[in-house]
Amino acid sequence: MTQHDAAPGSSQPGHPARRCVIAIDGPSGSGKSTVSRRVAKAISGQYLDTGAMYRAATWAVLRDGIDPTGDPAAVAAVVSGIELTIVADPDQPTVTVDGISVDGPIRGPEVTSAVSAVSAVVAVRKTLVAQQRAIIVAAERIVVEGRDIARVVAPDADLKVYLTASAAERARRRSVEISVDPGAIEADLARRDRLDSTRAADPLRQAEDAVVLDTTDLGIDEVVARLVGMLHV
Repeated sequence: MTQHDAAPGSSQPGHPARRCVIAIDGPSGSGKSTVSRRVAKAISGQYLDTGAMYRAATWAVLRDGIDPTGDPAAVAAVVSGIELTIVADPDQPTVTVDGISVDGPIRGPEVTSAVSAVSAVVAVRKTLVAQQRAIIVAAERIVVEGRDIARVVAPDADLKVYLTASAAERARRRSVEISVDPGAIEADLARRDRLDSTRAADPLRQAEDAVVLDTTDLGIDEVVARLVGMLHV
């Protein structure tokens, strides 16, 4: 994997004065991506969307004609063989697979419907977690979002946060993003929550020492301010 750094961090007042890792977990629609990017910018840090990595892996599996649910060994072989490149810039995060930009395709319905199955393959998680940890180690300051960051990927993070929101609010947010009926989105989110929280490998689960923040009735600015205010570094 190749990773391109964002702009160097600063030591301005309110910014962490030393290396800092922030882990933000939570289900789809809880606000992880928007909040994580904003917090990364607030601390002049980098931003890593681990979900995009699993989506990129899923895109590669589908590209190669592999059934995401049929042959875990074949799925793992595809993922281990791709060149996955991440740009961890919160202003313009990008991901490419074998030199192909996949930022748009990985958000499409085909990938969305298959990503939970690919993410459940143990060998896939092992491969991508190793790459995620390498990116984190190389960063001075970084905000990492996903579903297993605080418990698995970065258990020594300086701040661990679990974002959540009501099912209806999560569906409403997604419907605004992709112009789909909230009812259909809520059903799909429930499906993904069930798959992600019951998989054998690194299921979606709150870390015991994570700060839980319900964003249902909070604006983005308020959530970001709260998280930045929690930093004691």
